[in-house]
Amino acid sequence: MQRDDETQYGLGVKHKVVVLVEPDDRWAEAYAREAACIRKVLGDLAVDIQHFGSTSIPAIKAKPIIDLLVGVRRFEDGIACVGPMQSIGYEYAGADIVPDDHIFGKGIPQLTRTHLAHIVEHGGFHWRRNLLFRDRLRGDAALAFAYEAFKVSLAERHPDDRAAYTDAKKAFIDSVVKTS
Repeated sequence: MQRDDETQYGLGVKHKVVVLVEPDDRWAEAYAREAACIRKVLGDLAVDIQHFGSTSIPAIKAKPIIDLLVGVRRFEDGIACVGPMQSIGYEYAGADIVPDDHIFGKGIPQLTRTHLAHIVEHGGFHWRRNLLFRDRLRGDAALAFAYEAFKVSLAERHPDDRAAYTDAKKAFIDSVVKTS
């Protein structure tokens, strides 16, 4: 059975698969709707919530998964978010996949993902890095399209290995955020 978010916003990618789709103007609305749900259940635990990842960059292809960056006062506060996030359909993937990053996935477990929430220390390394990368791509269309082309080539090389696809993007991201 398809969930409302999948049909209404064109979201969802099979587990571990890499699929890039054309940009969709509805992604901003999907983010806003999800951020409001998270804000409601986390209350004051969440200092700020931002849309990041490729669905936040206008005009480039992306995996149709909304990435949300949730800033908390201290990284350790992410553990207090587990119960509230589970109450709105997120499963906790842990903090050992990306150090200092509590990862929560929403969708149909082991089948599809529609949303990923990354709970990090507000103003910390991951907060600054992710937003700097997003803002650089939003501010430079040529850079955004170069990133898109790079992702398309990676998706062709790693269509069934999302972890390898994600790891391979790191050098590109590093080069963008280090040119401060």
